[in-house]
Amino acid sequence: MTGLTLNEQQSQKTRSQLEKITDISFMGLTRLLAFALAGILIWIGIQVALQAKPAIAEFGASFLTSSSWNPPQQQYGILPMIYGTLVSSLIALILAVPVGLGSAIILSEKFLPVTVRRGLTFLVELLAAIPSVVYGLWGIYVLIPFLKPIGNWLHQNFGWFPLFQTDYIGPGMLPAGIILAIMILPIFTTIARDSLDAVDADLRWGSYGIGATRWQTLISVLIPAAFSGIVGGLMLALGRALGETMAVTLVIGNSNALNVSILAPANTIASLMANQFPEASDLQKSALLYAGLILFVITLIVNILAEFIVRQVKKY
Repeated sequence: MTGLTLNEQQSQKTRSQLEKITDISFMGLTRLLAFALAGILIWIGIQVALQAKPAIAEFGASFLTSSSWNPPQQQYGILPMIYGTLVSSLIALILAVPVGLGSAIILSEKFLPVTVRRGLTFLVELLAAIPSVVYGLWGIYVLIPFLKPIGNWLHQNFGWFPLFQTDYIGPGMLPAGIILAIMILPIFTTIARDSLDAVDADLRWGSYGIGATRWQTLISVLIPAAFSGIVGGLMLALGRALGETMAVTLVIGNSNALNVSILAPANTIASLMANQFPEASDLQKSALLYAGLILFVITLIVNILAEFIVRQVKKY
């Protein structure tokens, strides 16, 4: 501190100590908030499990393998709902991921003029602001009639395949999956675009410097570098799809029978809970909470698998 007066040296020392205390306090606060968030998650899981305890004791693991949901006879099983939840979410991902990733590339790589990209970005984000019930009503009056000739064609030409073995009657797994794809599209597109924008420019220019084309750079450098963010967006979108209630309830048909065909009416765990919880008896409420606990576990498993995939990719 050569050349500084005694007062300046004391001021600098005091300021350094204050900054150190501020840094320590901030880190402690963030740790506390992180543990609080984990604690809330655990607390929710414990409370749901406690409320579901009577159904767990009554039905055990057979709850997951049974296809019977008959409240008057106190018979409960959610295999059809598990199938409906997973398949409708899978359809949504199959449809949304290519469109979302392509949109993110177009919006981040400056293929279009700035004004056009801003307009498209606004429209994509606007999709997230539409209430789910509006999506559901649009699905009933627009999407389901629009899919009728497509569903009939699939059944007539590919009815030998189990996924298209039933007639298309309207509400069912296919329109539910398409509605979910539209609903998760803005989440995935926005996060994927931000992840691509956040990639260090040196990687891009280094790739150009060794002779790579724009598309080679995008596929071989930028997307792998942004992979963790893209997977994070994918998991948020999948979480929305797994737990979506109102829009799916309006278009899926709410059938508790197990049917492999995506053209047939089906049900999801979230839709089941929304439909039956208000008028449920004691054991039925417990069974519905047991179903909610299963959905909680499914979401947890999906996120663990996503974290594992990201870590494996980072090794290479």
